[in-house]
Order: sequence, then C-alpha cells, then structure tokens
Amino acid sequence: MPGGGVVGPTGVDRIEAPVTLKAYLLCAFAAFGGIFFGYDSGYINGVTGSSVFIEIIEGPTATALTGAHNSLITSILSAGTFFGALMAGDLADWYGRRPTIIAGCFIYTIGVILQTASHGLNLIVAGRLIAGFGVGFVSAIIILYMSEICPRKVRGAVVSGYQFCITIGLLLASCVDYATENRQDTGSYRIPIGIQFAWGIILAIGLFFLPESPRYFVKRDQPEKARGVLSRLRGQPANSEYIESELAEIIANAEYERKAIPITGYFSSWMHCFSGSLWVGSSNLRRTILGTSLQMMQQWTGVNFIFYFSTPFLKSTGAISNSFLISIIFTLVNVLSTPISFWTIERVGRRPLLVWGAFGMLVCQFLVAIIGVTVGFNKTHVEGTATIANNIPAVNAQIAFIAIFIFFFASTWGPGAWVVIGEVFPLPIRSRGIALSTASNWLWNTIITVITPYMVNPDQGNLRSSVFFIWGTLCTCAWIYAYFLIPETRGLSLEQVDRMLEETTPRTSAKWRATTTYAAQLAAEGKEEIEHESQV
Repeated sequence: MPGGGVVGPTGVDRIEAPVTLKAYLLCAFAAFGGIFFGYDSGYINGVTGSSVFIEIIEGPTATALTGAHNSLITSILSAGTFFGALMAGDLADWYGRRPTIIAGCFIYTIGVILQTASHGLNLIVAGRLIAGFGVGFVSAIIILYMSEICPRKVRGAVVSGYQFCITIGLLLASCVDYATENRQDTGSYRIPIGIQFAWGIILAIGLFFLPESPRYFVKRDQPEKARGVLSRLRGQPANSEYIESELAEIIANAEYERKAIPITGYFSSWMHCFSGSLWVGSSNLRRTILGTSLQMMQQWTGVNFIFYFSTPFLKSTGAISNSFLISIIFTLVNVLSTPISFWTIERVGRRPLLVWGAFGMLVCQFLVAIIGVTVGFNKTHVEGTATIANNIPAVNAQIAFIAIFIFFFASTWGPGAWVVIGEVFPLPIRSRGIALSTASNWLWNTIITVITPYMVNPDQGNLRSSVFFIWGTLCTCAWIYAYFLIPETRGLSLEQVDRMLEETTPRTSAKWRATTTYAAQLAAEGKEEIEHESQV
C-alpha cells in the first residue's frame, strides 16, 4: 500500500477535521481563478462594439464587425481554452496541480500583452488564442485543485465561489467597457484588454503561498508530504486524529482505485477515462460522459449568448437607448444571484438545484421567445433611418424575463455544473476527467460563439427573438438530463462519492448514507490476509 504504515480511525464521521476560518480562506482564494474566465469572456462584448476597434479591423467607413470577424475574434479564445484544458490534465498529474495553474497564469499574461499591442486582426486573434491556452490551464485545474483541498462540508460552497468569481469578472468587464465606450482612441479597446494582466499576476503570486493538493502527493506515493499539507489545510497538528483519519481514507481509496483502475502508461491513463460499461453508474465511461455532457448542457442554456452578444442584439431592437447599461444590469443580476448557491448547494443539494434551475430557465426562455415573436423584439417599424420596436413595454418584459433567466442560471447551473464535475471522478483519472469536462465546456462555448452571429445577424439568419426557442428547447433537454442522470453528492467526501456511485442510482442517490470507509475495508482485508497466512 502507498504510504504503508499510515493508519487511522475508520469511522465514517471522523474522516475530516472541523472547518476553520483559515482553512476556508485558503481554499477560497483559489476561486479567484474564475475572474480569468469571466473577464476574458465579458470584455470582448464591449470591444467588438467599439467604433475605434471596428474601424481598425474593418476599415474607416465600417460601423460593425462582419459576422465572420466577430465570430473569429470571439470564439478563438474558446478554441485555445479547449486545447489548454486537455493539456492541463496531463501536466497536473506530472508536475502538480499548483504549478500547472501558475504556468497557466504566465501563458495568459503573454496572450494579454499581444492583445494589448494589437492594431489589427492578426495580433488580436493570436493573443486571444494564446490567452485561451492559459485560461484552459486555469479553468480545468482550479476546479480539480479546489475539489481536492476543500473540506467536504463546504466544498460545494467554495467551488461555487469559482462561479461567483466568473460573475465578478463579467461585471468588471462590463464596467470597464462602459467606462471606455466613448473614447475615440485605441484606449477604447486597449484599456479593457490590458487590465487582464493584473488577474494573472495576482493569482500566480497568491498560489506560491498555497499548498499542493494532498491527493496529488498520495497519488505520487508521498504520504508524509500529504500529511503536512492536510495539517496546514485543516488547521490541525500533523499527528492529530483527524489528520490520521483523513489521510488513511485518502490512501485506502487510492489503493482501492489503483487495483480497480491499473494505470500502465500514458495512453492507458487516457483510455481508462472511457473504460467500463455505459449501463454501470460507477464506470469510468459513465463518469466521463456525465462530466462532459454536464458542461455541454451548461453551455446549451444560452447564457453566453446574452453575455457575448447582448450589446449588438439589444441595439438591433431600436427599443433600448443604452444597450451597454442593460448589459451591466444583466451582469449585476448574475453577480448578486450566484452567492445564493453558497447556501443552497449545501442545504438543498446539487441534484435539486440543477433540476429546478433548468425548469426555471426553460420557462423564461420560452416566454422571451413567445413575447418576442408576437409583440416584442420581432415587431418593429422604421422612423427615419432607425428601426424602432412597436411595443416598448413588451420589449421591457422580454428584458425582465432574460434577467430572471440569468437569476436561475447564476444560482443553479452556473456553480452546480462546476461543483459536480469536481466530485465524480476517481483519483487515478480525476485530473484527466476534469480536463475532458472543462474542454467540453470550452468546445461547446466555441461552437456556440461561432454559430450565434450567423443565427442572429440581420444579413444572415436574422432569428431575433426566435433564437430563444432554440435556447428554451435546449434548457428542456437539460431539465430532463438533470432528473435522470445527476447524482446527489452533498456532504460526502470525494472517497465517499466513489462508494455512493457504486451502490446507488442518480434518482436514489440522495438517500444514500456511508456505512463504512475504504480504510476500514482495507484494514479488514489486511486482517484476513494475516489470519490466512497464519493458518497456512
């Protein structure tokens, strides 16, 4: 057994120390990585609407980016993050969770420098692609790192903090865009881009003072280093009963998983992500499908349509005098709604949150679509050279339901999807499983940002409000998906999640209770072996 000689209490209620403020803050700082994701996703909405930026990309007479250029500039970041997330899974296993995140910060800052220096299409695209690799490193491994270091009682709340930081990043991006929108020099796009540099530096410096994941050290057969990290994270002496108990459980689970999932090489480690039967809930294949499809569903909700393209979309209605201001209001709703999940995700649970959140979102999306095609966005007339909506109150109602949709997303699917993917993978494939799940998020982010301009641009698909029928249908798929496939992991250690998936189904998982530990099972097996050898 790795770390042979490490023993500890085996009771299910004593596998983790009480949560201290220091432990909570240590874990919570890592959530700052969400600002990368949020700010980088949000600032481009305003930059692509800047008249100075448009003229640099399209020429002095242009008033808007072409659909192709808008799609390329917006989506290229997501393409970089897709490949960055996949690479990060390997690096996190080889070099550690913390060094991989720090490396991502430095790659990200290089991309920011290139974007800030850009004065044309080529450099802005190259810079966003490189920054995307850095964001991919951070977004994949931050979730892995936080899930592995957080106490089980607050893991959902702390990982939800990552989504909260995403919303903070989106809000900061909206505020900076709003503050620079009337500038008539290159500062109108260079200031929003350049501010990103600070996020990479803050996170990289902060992580130098945080410990490595104890489960990484166990995986690398370094139990004493894992003990020291646990002592620091839990605020307990290294020889305390709590540290002995938690370390014994992590090691016993690692030994159990090594026997069940024998990793024999690089390609073997990836292939094991797809091993097992599709019809067995605890199989690696099912877990990988769960993680990747959950992130796909999060993107299918249509939330990034609002945060990426709301400014030009709202301008096209003719009913909004200041579309930037409405965009900021949407972002404020996002920020203020997310902290609700800190409480609900631990009190209500992951599964109910995702089921009812999807239901609330689908209702809002269909209402926006129905109002729009009957009396709202889609019904306009021309006054002079401007296109004006016929029914301003109807447009305001649509905006209100979009805000309510954001509330449902921010308090449920926004944080919930990240929490679940950090909990469902076993240790041998956890880094690669989370990397695949995060890559799925960015892949579908890329697909949606590529196709959306073609769906809504006036000279192309011109769907206008009808696009919300698409998002509503996809939210319906998410609702059905959550009901049948999402397990309840609230209040369980990562090792207990493994046991729960083996012994129950998603719809009955909320009733499951731990009755034994891997440490107790391993101790019993060792005792049986000794008795057998003595009889022989």
